[in-house]
Amino acid sequence: MDGPWRGARSRRTRVVGLLTAAVVAAPVLAACGNGESGGNIINLYGAPEQNFQKVVDTCNQQAGGKYQIVYNKLPRGADGQREQMVRRLAADDTEMDILYLDNPWLAEFAEAGWLREWTGQDKAAAEAGVLAGPLQSTQYKGKTYAATKNTNVQLLWYRDDVVTTPPATWDEMIAQAKQLKAAGKPHTALITGKQYEGLVVQYNTLVASYGGKIVSDDGSKAVVDEGAVKALRTLKEFATAGIASASLTSSEEGDIQREFEAGNSAFELNWPFVYPAMQKGNPTLAKNFKWARYPGAVPGVPSKVTLGGANWGVSKHSRKPELAFAATLCLRSPENQLFSAVNDGVPPTIDSVFDRPEMIEAYPMKETIREELRDAANRPLTPSWQNVSSVLSTVLSPPSAIDPDKTAARLRTEIQDAIDSKGVLP
Repeated sequence: MDGPWRGARSRRTRVVGLLTAAVVAAPVLAACGNGESGGNIINLYGAPEQNFQKVVDTCNQQAGGKYQIVYNKLPRGADGQREQMVRRLAADDTEMDILYLDNPWLAEFAEAGWLREWTGQDKAAAEAGVLAGPLQSTQYKGKTYAATKNTNVQLLWYRDDVVTTPPATWDEMIAQAKQLKAAGKPHTALITGKQYEGLVVQYNTLVASYGGKIVSDDGSKAVVDEGAVKALRTLKEFATAGIASASLTSSEEGDIQREFEAGNSAFELNWPFVYPAMQKGNPTLAKNFKWARYPGAVPGVPSKVTLGGANWGVSKHSRKPELAFAATLCLRSPENQLFSAVNDGVPPTIDSVFDRPEMIEAYPMKETIREELRDAANRPLTPSWQNVSSVLSTVLSPPSAIDPDKTAARLRTEIQDAIDSKGVLP
């Protein structure tokens, strides 16, 4: 979702096409920049956030002249953000110092040699107090390549005037929705089912909750094991049980938020931005709008929910890496994460920030978020994630057409081709 509460977003950019464009554009892009590369200027390239300039101003004031961060805003969409950075980094652009990294980009950028490793005291400071799930998103092949910026996880949202006990598993959610439908009550269960990253996130969470794997730990092999096959069966059952929205295959995060606000649904799997949205969109229904941990796959086993969020990396091409590391540590400080969490709706990665009194009003669901973050799932750390994600979203859509064993076999072949850069991407 673009803007505050950023979680899953569409990522259909093709790696090969971008890198080819990077080579063509290199002579031009190498000359790009804001013209302030000298002295103590640190160029930060980040996603647009309404109040983030205040964080930058705070760090510049605290630096006392040591460095001056310049906030360069990337395009609003994830594809455009990544495209701009890939092109400039591939052209060895020295104007870029601190880089905004959507979680799934880390392996690609690190493997390409575009990120400096965090070591020593800088590494210790960057990792201080960070929850386990977000911390894992900064690491690739045993090394740390980023400092956490913010995080996010999806929750189960439900109506407590029709749901007595929130379901602990997908099977329970489907069963409860069927019972509500038979009783003529609001019953629809909403997920992001459009052919894009939102569908991939739902599947990845199911796979992780079954204890399965889509790609090997080193990111080089397609696996799609039995846990992944079970996840396909669950998606198929959900889509064909008569309880999914009629708009399942066209639904993104904002779509299901608005559909729930219309009053005909019982369940929604979505990011926490839906809570403040409900207070404005349907204040009457908001009184019965509650949350619980995202449903698991195996009875008695908590779900492992896919992380959203972003990190900060330091460019390998930066001419002032020491200053860039120092500036990044300020940006990720507990005070600045708290400010962004409350003012821009981007949940913190640092455990202690969740205990701050300012979080209570802004995040009444903060303990459920923190619980999920302690054992969250990352998307597979592979340099080819953009291609793998494109394959997944295509093969999984529509969920009603999934044939678990045949679909799994197709995924193994096409994901391996994507990893090996073979064939034509969907």
